[in-house]
Amino acid sequence: MEVTNTIGRRKTAVARVYVQTGSGNITVNNRDYKEYFKTGPLQAKVNQPFAACNLSGSFDVKVNVDGGGITGQAEATRLAISRALVEINAENRLTLKPLGLLTRNPKMVERKKPGQKKARKRFQFSKR
Repeated sequence: MEVTNTIGRRKTAVARVYVQTGSGNITVNNRDYKEYFKTGPLQAKVNQPFAACNLSGSFDVKVNVDGGGITGQAEATRLAISRALVEINAENRLTLKPLGLLTRNPKMVERKKPGQKKARKRFQFSKR
């Protein structure tokens, strides 16, 4: 029983995923993923790679996720699971790549600049 581990990132969230053949249990930070990701859309994001490859219920997944918000964590988990499925079977790449599940989303919060209130917002200007 070989364990495949991969990493996925989104904004400041980092998900480390360990995938092995099993009965379809997904554990996130030692809790069931339905308990951790409470809403349906977030649960669907985590399951999306398995649904795309018709592999639902055939792998056990253990996820350690840290940083960012709950949506970023779900998307980081999705990327890591997709990468693991490609590592397990290279043919899964042909299914996952067109859906954009192997693409790292580079959008991050822009840094705050000195002499400004936020990244782009200036301090209020007073003429007099």
